[in-house]
Amino acid sequence: MIPFNNFKLHYQDLKSVTDNAINRVMDSGWYVLGKEVEAFENEFARYLNVKYCVGVASGTEAITLALMANNIGRGDEVITTNVTAFPTITGIVQAGAKPVVVDVFEEDGLIDFTKIISKINIRTKGIVPVHLYGQSCDMDAIMKIAKQYNLCVIEDCAQATGATYKNEKCGTIGNCGTFSFYPTKNLGAYGDAGAITTNSEETYVKLLSLRNYGQTKKYHHDFNGINSRLDELQAAILRAKLPFIEHWNKKRAQIASYYKEHLKGVTFIKENEYGQSVHHLFVIKVANRDHFLEYLNNNGVAALIHYPIPVHKQNAFLYQKSEKLSASVIFTSDIISLPIYPELSEKNLQKIVATINKYEI
Repeated sequence: MIPFNNFKLHYQDLKSVTDNAINRVMDSGWYVLGKEVEAFENEFARYLNVKYCVGVASGTEAITLALMANNIGRGDEVITTNVTAFPTITGIVQAGAKPVVVDVFEEDGLIDFTKIISKINIRTKGIVPVHLYGQSCDMDAIMKIAKQYNLCVIEDCAQATGATYKNEKCGTIGNCGTFSFYPTKNLGAYGDAGAITTNSEETYVKLLSLRNYGQTKKYHHDFNGINSRLDELQAAILRAKLPFIEHWNKKRAQIASYYKEHLKGVTFIKENEYGQSVHHLFVIKVANRDHFLEYLNNNGVAALIHYPIPVHKQNAFLYQKSEKLSASVIFTSDIISLPIYPELSEKNLQKIVATINKYEI
């Protein structure tokens, strides 16, 4: 079976640098909010060309804290996309706000910015665009709406580390960028980890406090914060991996190009010319998707679906169940994700393509 991800091989390729990073932390005797976290925050900010970065415990809590830092919470509404991993919604709810979803563009699954204005009311305080599958949303259009209605924009970059919009890195355009370093991500830790980026010094200072119980100095709490701290081990591991991210993203792009050149009988997700995707996932559309997925799994190719159920159809989502949001329903009905990761061998890539091309659509 060709796995969807190969974490063992990924670790083996980086064993010396990651083991050195882990040993450095263990030898230091300092495990929370130390020099490794501070160094990673500075290095990641430089990589993205943004002023500030704050390491936190997960990508979900990054969204929560970014909203809290921008005074968005109970009684407020936040607009986001109907096609995303549910943690996007969880992050908004944890901040105390109400998530409001809008439909997507059927050709790429990204938030349909033309639907945003219809959902804006006096309670609307923010927009959370999701750079789905590693591709940027149309940030000019979203920022124009945000400026017109005085809304905060929190970019969900969980799948888009290194992706660009008009030569700017995702996570540097809105009020804040939020990142997940879950092991499956392009830049992955060996557990949960996340970060928030911003160009606002005021927001940065507040985030430092909010992630640490609202503490401004020891035993002094000026805000009602939470416990969401990037630990030293994960920070050290991310520091070891960060120099490789551009190489890994190029490898993903090469695999994506091979798929597009050689696959037959499938529909590809549109890639927009305004930016560069980092191909966190390679998603295609096929008819009779469930049968196709079974065929792949039975023939040695692990494939997955990201994401089969639109947000408004989830049992945990308490709003908008009566709305049609038809593009989201259509989009999620025939998508399937193929293996794409830097360690995927040419032999296995060719096998995946050959297997798919033998399938009778």
